[in-house]
Amino acid sequence: MKISGTNTYLVGRGAQRLLIDTGEGRPSWSAVLRELLAAEKATVKHALLTHWHRDHVGGVADLLKMCPEAQVYKHDGREGRLTIEDGQIFQVQGATLRAIHTPGHTTDHVSFLLEDENALFTGDNVLGHGTAVFEDLVLYLSTLEKMRNLGAGRGYPGHGAVIEDCEAKITEYIDHRRQREEEVFRVLKFGGLDNGKVRAATAAQGKPRALSPADLVAVIYPDLAEELRLSASHGVLQMLLKLEGEGKVIRDGESEKWMVRGEKAAL
Repeated sequence: MKISGTNTYLVGRGAQRLLIDTGEGRPSWSAVLRELLAAEKATVKHALLTHWHRDHVGGVADLLKMCPEAQVYKHDGREGRLTIEDGQIFQVQGATLRAIHTPGHTTDHVSFLLEDENALFTGDNVLGHGTAVFEDLVLYLSTLEKMRNLGAGRGYPGHGAVIEDCEAKITEYIDHRRQREEEVFRVLKFGGLDNGKVRAATAAQGKPRALSPADLVAVIYPDLAEELRLSASHGVLQMLLKLEGEGKVIRDGESEKWMVRGEKAAL
């Protein structure tokens, strides 16, 4: 089910179903769910929350009004929820889901493998359109590899259209992140994305520049809308932290600007 924004999924056949995510808490969502359950003569046995963001947990209260016996699960088990363990099995007629802890978009993020179809409910780690935001790039890339190794066919994302080739989409995500990371490093080292032209300009100036995440966004995403620049800066910062952990870049403590390790930059 999708009511303009967040996808939620009613899984299984028979009198008891599994529900993945509960949307933002809009009346239109609860009305559709109530109508669907009545038509199917079914109820929700378990509600499984992929992560804590409001647009995925906002409908829990409405769900419990409809299905007071439903058990609500979340990875960390906070706020009265039951805890989801990595590898935990949830089963109803026609569906067996295996929970997989997949931190990245958030630290509590969980994906679910529909073993009957070898399909993956990807939550917000992998979307049906665009790319995802993440809290920790190193962790996120490790999780994407973990998700790719599942070899899932179809993907059911938290936002956007169904992904017909989930493994290929995850590979696309990994390649995209690596490309962006390489671009960040190139801009720090050469001052721009065109290595040859910028190398000469840098040599003429005598020193490479130190850059902030916002500076890097301006070079790498020159046409990005103003309202998206803060989010992009967060993503660039995560790339810089990863490169710092690998010993490739350093941060100036006073200016909070970044430079390639071993190069003396003009601040």
